[in-house]
Amino acid sequence: MTSPHRRHLARPSSRLAAALVAASLLALAGCSSSGDAAAGDGTGDGTGDGTGGAASATIDLVGFAVIQSAYDDLAEQFAQTDEGKGVKVKGSFGASGAQSRAVIAGQDADLVALSLTPDVDAIVDAGLVAQDWDADENKGIVSDSVVVLAVRKGNPKNITGWDDIVQPGVGIVTADPGTSGSAKWNLLGAYTHGLGADEDEAAAEEFLGKFIGNVVSWNDSGRTATDAFVKGTGDVLISYENEAIAARAAGVELDYVVPETTFLIENPAAVTTSASQAAKDFLEFVRSDEGQAVLIEHGFRSPSGVEPTVDVEGANDPANPFPDATIWTVEDLGGWSVVNDTLFDKETGLVAELRG
Repeated sequence: MTSPHRRHLARPSSRLAAALVAASLLALAGCSSSGDAAAGDGTGDGTGDGTGGAASATIDLVGFAVIQSAYDDLAEQFAQTDEGKGVKVKGSFGASGAQSRAVIAGQDADLVALSLTPDVDAIVDAGLVAQDWDADENKGIVSDSVVVLAVRKGNPKNITGWDDIVQPGVGIVTADPGTSGSAKWNLLGAYTHGLGADEDEAAAEEFLGKFIGNVVSWNDSGRTATDAFVKGTGDVLISYENEAIAARAAGVELDYVVPETTFLIENPAAVTTSASQAAKDFLEFVRSDEGQAVLIEHGFRSPSGVEPTVDVEGANDPANPFPDATIWTVEDLGGWSVVNDTLFDKETGLVAELRG
């Protein structure tokens, strides 16, 4: 892997508020439709020309599980715009890798919002998303987060960072990289912690082995991993920062730790080649400052540099929800082709080797 150049994540200076929907947060999101998020009067029947207010239209959204409540709110806010009048968003949410494969297999999709770039690239390779989908200034990324360690309320194991979770007797809950994008982010967080300032690959392999050895529950998505932890499995949940924030905002009794060194999570979105103008307009809304503010309300960091303006409910410090952290990125490790071959190849990757 190439030498990493760790990027310091700036601390936002302003504040943001969040109003999260508890019911949608804790629901187990499968690959079937989650129902419609209505825009405008909610009467769209999918037969319109997708030109905003000129006629009703339906956008088929295929997304990864953790993004569901944020996109429900994005659809509602989009309804208040001229382009979104009369448009409804019909969502299907589940594990990112499984969602990508479903679209390739023929599931209706105008817009895909997935956990990581390779899941969109696979749809590009199938000819269903344009080659230049990531040509914008953020390379197709619409939301950021970081890997955090969620713990039981009061932190009874006194977990303060990565080294604490590989000690004997600490049960780790995570998603499975075979189905879930969030699992790859989680394992990358562990691997780069082991790599350390000396960029020691042997140390990284040793640490990742200890991490995998302590996993007591592999789950098909980040959302089902959260559900397993909430129901009592394990001592620490490896998760997205936004997922931990949303859980706390919904009344779930857990705490979370942002490690001093962590990994940047970058979530892409793209329209398909058959997408209507309404779907294209919706994606532009997601990328806009207004759309980014909605995502921030749900605990996501903004790749566009949009900052929170009021308190974020559920954050450790609602007035300063996104603390400083030294973070690694996929680019630091040579890009997704290197990362997937080295760590996540199902036959020859380091993770498969360590899992046996």
